[in-house]
Amino acid sequence: MFHVGGARSALQNWVYAKQQGGVFVLRIEDTDTARNRPEWTEGILSALDWIGIERGSYEGPYFQSAYADEHAAAATRLYGEGRAYYCDCTRDDVVARTGNQHTGYDGFCRDRGLGPGEGRALRFRTPDEGETVVVDLVRGKPTFENRLIEDFVIARSDGSPLFLLANVVDDMSMGITHVIRGEEHLPNAPKQQLIWDALGAATPPIWAHVPVIVNEKRQKLSKRRDKVALEAYRDEGYLAATMRNYLMLLGWAPSGDREIVPWSVIETEYRLEEINHAPAFFDVKKLRAFNGDYIRALSAGEFAAVCAPWLAGTATIAPPPWRPEAFDPAVFAAVAPLAQTRIAVLGEIVEYVDFLFLDEPVRDEASWAKAAKPGAGELLAAAADAFARLDEWAAGPLRAALEEVGLARGLKLGKAQAPVRLAVTGRSIGLPLFESIEVLGRERTLARLASARAQLPA
Repeated sequence: MFHVGGARSALQNWVYAKQQGGVFVLRIEDTDTARNRPEWTEGILSALDWIGIERGSYEGPYFQSAYADEHAAAATRLYGEGRAYYCDCTRDDVVARTGNQHTGYDGFCRDRGLGPGEGRALRFRTPDEGETVVVDLVRGKPTFENRLIEDFVIARSDGSPLFLLANVVDDMSMGITHVIRGEEHLPNAPKQQLIWDALGAATPPIWAHVPVIVNEKRQKLSKRRDKVALEAYRDEGYLAATMRNYLMLLGWAPSGDREIVPWSVIETEYRLEEINHAPAFFDVKKLRAFNGDYIRALSAGEFAAVCAPWLAGTATIAPPPWRPEAFDPAVFAAVAPLAQTRIAVLGEIVEYVDFLFLDEPVRDEASWAKAAKPGAGELLAAAADAFARLDEWAAGPLRAALEEVGLARGLKLGKAQAPVRLAVTGRSIGLPLFESIEVLGRERTLARLASARAQLPA
């Protein structure tokens, strides 16, 4: 899955590259074989396509595993020049020596002279003096004392590189000048700069560490606890334009005290220097409201097009409950404007219109139980009789007829229409009732009223 935090970083890099007349480079970091599958890579690429970073419009994708020889050469060079050393310490060994499970590596193997071998990782020898200054477009120039940076691992015992080394080598090879990424990587920046220096590179990239994304409890978004997969939001029915807009607002805002803006405004106004340092709250309720606004702004044709996957089903979206041949585009078009003002995510469209394409409506049993009160059956019978006598089958006359039935029983329209809505649509909430009945048609409406009446106590 593609984390929404990764999607935000991709968009930020994408926009910044366009603003600077640069090139967006996509690199798949696949050196960890346990976390590398072709379908996961395709998932990332398709998610990027969805939010507008389409294949063919950027450089890559490059696969980090293709540069394994360069990584190995860099590790060998650092070891040969005394800038790295082999270590066979386990985490338990370090804790046993220091008595503190939170202490970093204590440098035990620095001068043991170990060579490569099974169970021996390669560690970078951090300078004992001086400091490393990180040039950061968001955070200024954070400064790190080298003596406080532990000797960190750059290659596993099997020789495979960790991302600290692999990224530096790849960035050097690919001419990367700017890296925009999450705040959690800020402690890695001085380590990577030390590697850059040790490998003889003149200038490391300019960094921009954007605020971490948190949930409503102000906890960092976690795939184990929160809905973080971009694909999940796509398949639930969020629009790509919504997601692009919202992700770019996590830590930044456009001018004019506004939030929903055209993408062209974001491309013009976005500034890394204006990003707020505070954690960015991923507010799902706000995202949902945004999406509703974007849906309502669509033209009728656009709305029908974006609803199509839910009305037909796709590889990632379950098929609707009706038979494929039962779906009538003209019927959907008749109620689409009513649904468009009510749904917040496209996945909700099925429950709003399924009664039109099913032989019998899906019945909400809890609502049905509440409606099955004394007199409900008689009211349905009276409503059916009044509807059957109408000369014009249209929302206005249907409303007037039911209003009259209700008044004869001392009921306001809201009370009178509740059992009728359940009988016709199967649910207690939905599209405007009389417009729905008009589209459903006389024959099917009367049949459903009779069916519901037969299921109620006499």
